[in-house]
Amino acid sequence: MAQIKITLVKGVAGSLPAQRRTVKVLGLGKINSSVIREDNPVNRGMVNTVQHLVKVEEV
Repeated sequence: MAQIKITLVKGVAGSLPAQRRTVKVLGLGKINSSVIREDNPVNRGMVNTVQHLVKVEEV
């Protein structure tokens, strides 16, 4: 299955609590931290929730 690389490019200060939890569930902590996840509807939905905070690349 395809994979995506998710990178946190903006901090979560000032964002909604649900968006902060989503970033944490994705496994992102500090700015410029990255994770590689499966490209499935669950992960895409989480990325869409915080799309203004992250950058997504296909691996």
